[in-house]
Parts: sequence; structure tokens; C-alpha cells
Amino acid sequence: MTPLQALFPGGLRSSSHQSETIEQTMERLPGGARRLAVQLKSSIPAELFWDVLTDYAHLADFIPNLSSSELVMRDGETVRLQQVGSQQLLGMRFSAQVLLELREFKPDGVLRFQMLKGDFRRFEGSWQVRTLPEGSTLLYELMVQGCLGMPIGLIEERLRDDLSSNLFAVEREALRRCNN
Repeated sequence: MTPLQALFPGGLRSSSHQSETIEQTMERLPGGARRLAVQLKSSIPAELFWDVLTDYAHLADFIPNLSSSELVMRDGETVRLQQVGSQQLLGMRFSAQVLLELREFKPDGVLRFQMLKGDFRRFEGSWQVRTLPEGSTLLYELMVQGCLGMPIGLIEERLRDDLSSNLFAVEREALRRCNN
């Protein structure tokens, strides 16, 4: 049983991208909240994934639909980021801002985040990087709840697609850095 299967015993969606595998799931919660998790298995070393994820000022350079990512504050393992995401949905441009507080737990390979203020009622989760004998896994968990009037039902499929795209983008950036 994978860590993702343990979190969501109700089922996973899998897809292949080159030789790596993505598993993902989404859980609908009361009040329009969604709990999503996506896991990527890769041959890339976990340390390289960590370096890519914590390169906060450059995240918007390679993560699709992330318009900007600005490091606002760093105090030890606590980081604050101002981010703006933007995408086309139903022919309209949708964008959202968040001020995130992140806590780095590098020895455990965990990067936890929560929204301090922004365009959602709730936006929190974590990135987890684990070393495996054959490479590593990258796990992204997100709990999101839209503001009143935000059509979360309409965008949930887009959320699933974006989460997979984000993990593949992190992997591509890690590969690019590995090859330079």
C-alpha cells in the first residue's frame, strides 16, 4: 500500500508520464471543501526535489498557472510567500492571490503551508519528499475551500489536472537542474 492509498483508501486515479507514475485522489467535504493528494514516483533524488520546491523566488518560472511567487519573509524554517495563480476557465481568466506561511522540516522532507490571507476560505497542505531504494516520491496534499460564490464544483476537475501538471513541472525542473 502506498502512502497515498493509506490516506485515501477509497480509490486513486493513475496515469503514466514517461517512465514515472502519478497517483491522485480527491475527497469532497462539506461546505464546498476539497481534499486532494497527488503522488509522483521518480528516479530523481529527493534532495534535488527539495531544492526545487524551496527555490521560492523562481517557482513561477516553471509551475504552470503560477503567475508570481514572491518571498516576503524568512525567519529560520518559517517562510512567507505572496503568490498569484491564474488560468483560463470556461473562456474567462480566473486568478487568485494567497499569502502563505510555510514551515520547512528538511530532515523529514516535509514542507507544510497554510494561507494567512487570500482569495480562499481555506488553502493549506504540504509537500513531502521521500527517498526510496529506486529513487523518490513527491507527495502533494491540498485542502482547499473556495469563497462563497466560487464554483468549486466547476473547477474541481481543473484542480486535479493542475496538481498533476504541477508535480510534472517540478520534476522537469529538477531534471533540467540535474543535467546542467
